Amino acid sequence: MLVSAQIDSGRWAEGDQLPSENQLVSALGLSRMTINRALRELASMGVLKRVMGLGTFVAPIKSPSPLLEVKNIADEIAKRGHRHRTEVIYVRRENAGDVPPMLRESFDGTVFHSLLVHFEDDVPIQIEDRVVDPAAAPGYLDQDFTKLTPNSYLSAVSPLVRGEHVVEAVRGSSEECRLLKISTREPCLLIRRRTWSAQGLASVARLVHPGSRSRLEGSFTT
Repeated sequence: MLVSAQIDSGRWAEGDQLPSENQLVSALGLSRMTINRALRELASMGVLKRVMGLGTFVAPIKSPSPLLEVKNIADEIAKRGHRHRTEVIYVRRENAGDVPPMLRESFDGTVFHSLLVHFEDDVPIQIEDRVVDPAAAPGYLDQDFTKLTPNSYLSAVSPLVRGEHVVEAVRGSSEECRLLKISTREPCLLIRRRTWSAQGLASVARLVHPGSRSRLEGSFTT
């Protein structure tokens, strides 16, 4: 439909309000029933957002998260032509027994624990809660994660040989919702990621995405 073409071409951008159904009927020469059905279908696909009493708008573009690959979030955002920045909540040394159970794994003794929020054009799109084996990345606490991501640092000092993803739909905690600036009623997408270097398990991360701003995508061959 012409509506999709206008969005794909960039003439109608994210957040733009579409002409009314009557205007579209006049402009396209189609029946109101056809226009209404097309708009409903595009809304169900997430392309449009219909707001009662206000009209129809181009829906926000959901940020894709790679399902089958471990990619640097800063590179992914830059590839989309947007700006990445990171807010560091903390980067610290902890006893393995004190970290959240989902991140604890088989780590013993001391671990490095970081909590970051990644932004795309000043919109928070991911909480990165990560535990790192100090043997895999001894300089982790000294890094400025506003200038590089944990992913890029770990890839340089402890190259990945194997990774594992577990994906769940969850409700974020009140603190996570505050950091992501979403309602506590909004569902979130959780990726639990474990990565191994040649020396063994290097890092466990809990990546929380607001459901309304994220999607998973991947590809495979047979």
